[in-house]
Amino acid sequence: MSKVILVFGQVRNSEITRPTLECLSLAAGLGGDVHCILLGTGAKAAAAAAGHQGASQVHANEDAAFDKWDLAAVANTVEGAIKSTGANLVLVPATTHGKELAGKLAARFSAGLASEIIGLTADGDSFKAVRPVFSGKARATVKLTGSPAFATVRPNVLDVAAADSSKTATVSDLAAGQGDSRIQLVSVETKGDSGAVDLSEARVVVAGGRGLKGPENFHLIDGLATAFNGAVGASRMVVDAGWKEHRYQVGQTGKVVTPELYVAVGISGAIQHLVGMQNSGCIVAINNNPEAPIFKVADYGIVADLFEFVPKLAEELKA
Repeated sequence: MSKVILVFGQVRNSEITRPTLECLSLAAGLGGDVHCILLGTGAKAAAAAAGHQGASQVHANEDAAFDKWDLAAVANTVEGAIKSTGANLVLVPATTHGKELAGKLAARFSAGLASEIIGLTADGDSFKAVRPVFSGKARATVKLTGSPAFATVRPNVLDVAAADSSKTATVSDLAAGQGDSRIQLVSVETKGDSGAVDLSEARVVVAGGRGLKGPENFHLIDGLATAFNGAVGASRMVVDAGWKEHRYQVGQTGKVVTPELYVAVGISGAIQHLVGMQNSGCIVAINNNPEAPIFKVADYGIVADLFEFVPKLAEELKA
């Protein structure tokens, strides 16, 4: 009997997120029976994409209550699906919500959890996962035994296989689990522009560092990101100084991004930052210091005064 691999999927605007597609591609390559869980508004509309990516069955619940991320309700719902499908392995995107969910579920099943994996293979009755260690300087291979086993998949590292429209998934209704009666969700507040491009999924990221000299100059990064139709990022120093919120941070203690284009503006290139962006498709560095470490990983290096160069570049892109 083939193994059952269950992917917890995330939906945004009735579409499956890229981290979910990466999980599905990884699962499809293991040769088992791939199932996918989709919760919240637009779940059933997104089911077709899961099928094109190799899922044979999609378990969906479109209750809008899931959009607010009630962890207890989500965990109880997914726990029920794990038991009913007899899943041998559960893959979850290593997003903020995904990591929270995976840890809770693994504890409930007293199961092994490999976090932030970047590779996975079947090994008889178990699985072997590859994950970066020591700030990405080395990779460790860990063996997951027992059933179910759990793993979170680092976003924006793995390739997404080409969608096969000839493949379809059977869509079934998934019963919603109850939340914790001791907890009442009062409200959900979103900071910043909720319509902005998500940093972890953007094809272009423009990030600013301490070379901007102050938060009042970050509008240069915002303008360049807008011209590229990309997302705004920041170095740890910028976040620690309070110029930008932590959700913008790229690096070891922030978000790992692998966009097609990464533009580093006024960023020196400390190892903490490089860990979060060095696997980008093309890296462009703008810095007035020709000895800045960022130039060692950049595909294109521009030694210039960012206060003069960035506005001109933005204007050219808009034109």
